[in-house]
This record gives sequence, C-alpha cells and structure tokens, in this order.
Amino acid sequence: MDVNHPMKHNPKYSYLGGTSITDRGSRTYSVQGMRLPSVTTILAKTKDQTYLNTWKQKVGYEEAERIFNLSSKRGTAMHKFLEKHIQGYGYEDLTPIGREAAPMAQKIIDIGLTPVDYYFGCEVMLHYPGLYAGSTDLVCEHNGMETIADFKQSNKPKKEEWIDDYKLQIAAYAMAHDYVYGSQIRQGIIMVCTPDCYYQEFKFQDSELRRYKHAFLKRLDSYYYLKNDYKEEAQIDTNELLAEFEKEANK
Repeated sequence: MDVNHPMKHNPKYSYLGGTSITDRGSRTYSVQGMRLPSVTTILAKTKDQTYLNTWKQKVGYEEAERIFNLSSKRGTAMHKFLEKHIQGYGYEDLTPIGREAAPMAQKIIDIGLTPVDYYFGCEVMLHYPGLYAGSTDLVCEHNGMETIADFKQSNKPKKEEWIDDYKLQIAAYAMAHDYVYGSQIRQGIIMVCTPDCYYQEFKFQDSELRRYKHAFLKRLDSYYYLKNDYKEEAQIDTNELLAEFEKEANK
C-alpha cells in the first residue's frame, strides 16, 4: 500500500467507543451501558431470504459455505489494507488471501478515495441511542460533502437493484451520526471491487438518502416487532421517527 500520501484527518467529531459481541450469528454492541443490535443483524433478520436460499440449493450448502467464508476473509483483508492506508500506516499481508485483497484495496484507493478531501474517522462505531449500533468504514468529506462510505468486495459486478441493503446500512449510520454528533451527512457512497479489480461506485444523496433512512426505520420496526420486546427495551418510538422521515421523503 502506498503510504507516501496519507489522507488528512479532521478531528471535528470526537467519536465514542463501544464493544461488539457476536453470539450465534447475531451481533450486538455495548455502548454507554446500552446493549444494541447491529445494523447488519437488523437487516439480516428482516431480509427476504428467498433468493439466497434458492442459490444455496443450486450450488449446494457446502459450496455456498465455502464461497461465503472465502468472501468474508477476502473482505476482511481488503478492509484492513484500506484502514491502514487511511491512517497512514504501512501494512503487508503475504497470505494468499492478502495477496488477492491488496490490489483490490489499491483500486479503491486509486479511484474511490481520490475525491476525499479529508476524513473524520475510519472504522467508526456509531449508535442511535436505544435503537441500534454499527461500525462504518469511513466518515469523510468527499467532493465538499460530508459522506459515509462503505467498502465492499464482490465476487462479480453488482447491479444497482442488488444493493438496497448496502444503502440501508449507510442510511442507518448517517441517521445515527447526525443524531449523536449534530452533523449533516448528505451523501452515501458504496465502493465495490471484485477480485479481478473491477471497480464500481454507487452514490446517493440528500432526498434519496432520506428515503433510505425512512426505509431503514421500517425494517427496524419490523425487527423489534419480531423480537416482541421492543416496547420494553427501546426508549424512542420509531412511529414518530417514521412520521418525521415520511415528511422528509415526500419533500
């Protein structure tokens, strides 16, 4: 990784810390005495699994598990390269997975990170008090807009209609960031790279970002309904938030 030109850091936001706990496939975060479900767990528990189950049956469950594990390891390695680059540290991973992930990360650096003026934080834990938490890859100023960016590896190029959950994930982080830190996140960017270094970028801003915030709140409400203990646990009424974002989405 090229560390000769580390990204500029802007300490505008003093980020809170938290710890994550994974238990039987579900992740929660412990933040300021609150135990909150992760954004990825909320989306996974409320997602239509029909396509995924059909694909597993088609390729076989063992092969599907192998593909998932390989993708997960490659994605973790790619994120580590990117994290260290952003922070200005040198990093090497000479394992086969690392050798595959390094040029993918470099592609994102060369194209995706070029318009970044500076960053506020990377691998940032964010939470919406009483409701949810998660960790986002990058909070930055991108072409003059405060932005949340997520890095994704993919085995093949993505179509826009396949990445709704990625957009919902960023919308949830933007909503949490704005609520806790008083920011005005205007843009989400998903930066995707395949193992053969094909780069894709999906941006959404302002009114579209508001619509995805609203859509995430619906998924969040479904999650707590499925848990059946929302009224006892949460301190914030998602119906009020839904009404607020309904107005914003229709602007």
